[in-house]
Amino acid sequence: MAWVVLGVCFIDLFISYSVRLGYGVVLPEMIRNLGFSRADGGSIYNAYLLTYIIVTPFTGYLTDRLGARRVIAVCLMLLGSGVLLLGTVDHFWSACLCFGLTGLGATGLWVPIITLVQRWFSYPRKGLALGVLSTGYGLGFAVMGAVFPWVVDHYSWRHAWYGLGILALGLAVPNALVLRSDPADCGLRPWGRSESPRSAPETTKLKVPLRGIVRQANFWIIGASYLCIAYSLYGFTTFMVDYASYQLNLPLEQASLLASIHGLFQVAGVLTVLPVSDYTGRKRTILVSNSVITLLLAGLLFSGGSWILLCGITGALAVFYGATFPIYGACAGDYFPREAMGTVAGAWTPFYGSGAMLTHWITGMLRDGTGVYDHAYIVCAAMAAVSVVLMSLVRRKAK
Repeated sequence: MAWVVLGVCFIDLFISYSVRLGYGVVLPEMIRNLGFSRADGGSIYNAYLLTYIIVTPFTGYLTDRLGARRVIAVCLMLLGSGVLLLGTVDHFWSACLCFGLTGLGATGLWVPIITLVQRWFSYPRKGLALGVLSTGYGLGFAVMGAVFPWVVDHYSWRHAWYGLGILALGLAVPNALVLRSDPADCGLRPWGRSESPRSAPETTKLKVPLRGIVRQANFWIIGASYLCIAYSLYGFTTFMVDYASYQLNLPLEQASLLASIHGLFQVAGVLTVLPVSDYTGRKRTILVSNSVITLLLAGLLFSGGSWILLCGITGALAVFYGATFPIYGACAGDYFPREAMGTVAGAWTPFYGSGAMLTHWITGMLRDGTGVYDHAYIVCAAMAAVSVVLMSLVRRKAK
């Protein structure tokens, strides 16, 4: 049953991140067609992120109280409705409203999913399970990079949103019927653990108050590190196709290949980095990963417009990008009680979302003001370096 749950959640993430990360692929054609600036394009994405970071802490709380199955099914319906409507927009504010609704639906397609998967797999298998799960968002991004140019050539950018919206709505019923919120509810135990669910300490119904969590220094340190690395990664990923199209003057078909490269190397990253983190530890893995990200973002400044070098940097960044978010999510289970995983992961989401929102505004404005992305990428590299320093301050799990 654990692998069935994992399979359904994989498909959910595939669709959700085809929308979230695919926005950067659709962005150049969408803003060109509608006459928006890059700051406008970043603001539309921020409407998604604003609802996402405001509501996700409550979604994490509801996941711990009501179960992930109900939360995920309802949020798929909201996501699908928002994406369908996004395909109909003609004005800036209507695009913000529709993508904001999409962000509301997305609140149930990360925290509840990683919480659910961690409950169905034992501690030594969490990294493996999250690695398999996280290939879903890498593949979603890769497919968008390959399919979107064909959709534009034969139809329009609007049809990309129509297709994704229909798929999201169609997934709501299978999720409601198949998912189970906890293995103990079915008389089962997490996969990879031998003891019975009654004797396992992980199935206790202890309630951990949020005030007890936010009093711990680790909560704020990890959250701040999460904000900085999210700033760095989204600053590059959201605008990389636009960077290749309008700063390097590459055709859309070639520039969109960066999304496919990014998505495929994300898959490689989550299948290697996450399982390794089960043995090296989450903190040590994050320190190495974020250090490499810092060096790669700085390397963009010396690429000299080389297509080959840009592809190499994009692929290498994607290896660690794919592992970053699930590793930070897994810290909720490593540094805090199991019963509070959803609450902690949800409470960290405003940190992540704030970093992504800041980079969309700042990167978009720097590009509009200077005509190049170079200055924005300097800031991204600096923020990644700060994330390393912060994570080095994390101490052992409190008793």
